[in-house]
Amino acid sequence: MGSQTYEKPLTANDTGETGGHQAGIHIPKSQTDLIALLPFLDPAQKNPDAWLEMTDDAGVTWRFRYIYYNNRLHDEGGTRDEYRITHMTKFFRAVGATEGDVLVLTGSPGSLTYSVSVRRDEAPQGEEASAPVRVRLKGWRRVH
Repeated sequence: MGSQTYEKPLTANDTGETGGHQAGIHIPKSQTDLIALLPFLDPAQKNPDAWLEMTDDAGVTWRFRYIYYNNRLHDEGGTRDEYRITHMTKFFRAVGATEGDVLVLTGSPGSLTYSVSVRRDEAPQGEEASAPVRVRLKGWRRVH
């Protein structure tokens, strides 16, 4: 099977520009193809995780934590039931990622080999007030 590529526009919270602490890049459970591309995380285990090694455009390998926060399934009163990729802040700073840039992940199913990059936001600066409003989807999308 060939490679798959997924993109996600980055928010200020994703890149650390807000100064807040968050639990990483969210992967909606509806993104079944993306979840299937990543290592299997057993929902019978509480908060299972795996370390992902991803190579950037410069050939640098980065380690990110892929986790299924699932205390809702295991703890009375638990609220979390979501997939995330964490430990990305250092990478975002190194590549100068900012809000509006696009995170790009590529991999081949079953290979556990991934690449990661950030594509710059190509929105024109200083758009006139009369210009049409750009609608931007903020979630993941498969592009290849």
